[in-house]
Amino acid sequence: MTQKHSGSCLCGAVTFTIDGEFDKFFLCHCSRCRKFSGTAHASNLFSFKGKVDWLSGKENVKFYDVPDTRFMKAFCAECGSPLPREREEAVVVPAGCLDTPVDIAPNAHIFFADRANWDEHLEEAETFDQRPG
Repeated sequence: MTQKHSGSCLCGAVTFTIDGEFDKFFLCHCSRCRKFSGTAHASNLFSFKGKVDWLSGKENVKFYDVPDTRFMKAFCAECGSPLPREREEAVVVPAGCLDTPVDIAPNAHIFFADRANWDEHLEEAETFDQRPG
């Protein structure tokens, strides 16, 4: 039985399902992923046999390709949220855009040597269940 996941962008203009299991889950620290996500790393799921079914807002899905590289991002034209993209070898799904639970743990940190200088010992930072006052 294949798995089905659903997801959306932040504004709700784009909704989709992913048919297929996730084969890999990478946390990418490359400078391009950090630039696009604005965070320490991108969290991308890969499905080698998966398929994206756009339920609504497909016309709002925009793509950005970095020239002369394999780097491509899909995002909502309204709110900028990262969205799935189909590559030749796999469907790549930003984990944060899914509305359903993910049952695979990250397999690896990739491009780790390229990480931001402040991306060390983050587990030692104070934690809050909500925004601190």
